[in-house]
Amino acid sequence: MDGVNTPHTAPIAFLKGHGTENDFVIVPDPDNAIDLPASAVARLCDRRAGIGGDGLLHVVRSAAHPEARAMADEAEWFMDYRNADGSIAEMCGNGVRVFARYLERAGHAEAGDLAVATRGGVKKVHLAKEGDVTVSMGRALLPEDGVTVTVEGRSLPARNINMGNPHAVAFVDDLDHAGNLFSAPPFSPASVYPDGVNVEFVVDRGERHVAMRVHERGSGETRSCGTGACAVAVAAARRDGADPSVTGASVTYTVDLPGGRVVITERPDGEIEMTGPAVIVAEGYIEPAFLAVPETVIA
Repeated sequence: MDGVNTPHTAPIAFLKGHGTENDFVIVPDPDNAIDLPASAVARLCDRRAGIGGDGLLHVVRSAAHPEARAMADEAEWFMDYRNADGSIAEMCGNGVRVFARYLERAGHAEAGDLAVATRGGVKKVHLAKEGDVTVSMGRALLPEDGVTVTVEGRSLPARNINMGNPHAVAFVDDLDHAGNLFSAPPFSPASVYPDGVNVEFVVDRGERHVAMRVHERGSGETRSCGTGACAVAVAAARRDGADPSVTGASVTYTVDLPGGRVVITERPDGEIEMTGPAVIVAEGYIEPAFLAVPETVIA
């Protein structure tokens, strides 16, 4: 349909999956024929009135989506990722793993290597025959802009890192110091992140082993964030004096999240790989009327 959405009158298939408990509604739509405005995505991701999820993975062939058509020669499938509030996001590391697991389940991919198009570029994925999924997350950009995040009256210095989406990484003595992360922690200067930011709070657990909590832009506090885990590993490495581009040696960090554990490796060429689980837990159908008609609010 060349990327033109039309209203649906038949039930729409969906699946539910998660990567380290970062959970997603998955909507297969090879021809980009399903209309998914922000309001519909938000209703689907609502944990009380919808299916529930930290975000939505819209599965589209790259050739059928105007934002991905230029990547079609490299990657057949495009991850049109949406935050839980319906806003569009550049990338989601846990989402890519779950996206790849779905492609395998649906018969669109086999165990081994494949490529997935995202708004953050084409990501290389390795699907193990059993167990974890490894995603090449690209290179981290480390802007020099200084940034401060504020939590419960405390101002904390944070490292500005971009993984295709923006992150502010702050090291703390205790993860409880992050406070309530359902609301976005204030940051300054505002000009550093004009479109908002994902904020990670990090503690040390051991040698090259850290734990984190995260506020994801557009979703609140989530159980896991793949790009956030990569940003945290890079920030920890630089804090610890490790820079693979200088030493020529890869550096690996184990990152514990509320929803599980991932392993992050930064290579001398700057490429960052993330390895972790990806699980499909359910599938079913969405009533088309649910997408078309906003919920009525009773005062």
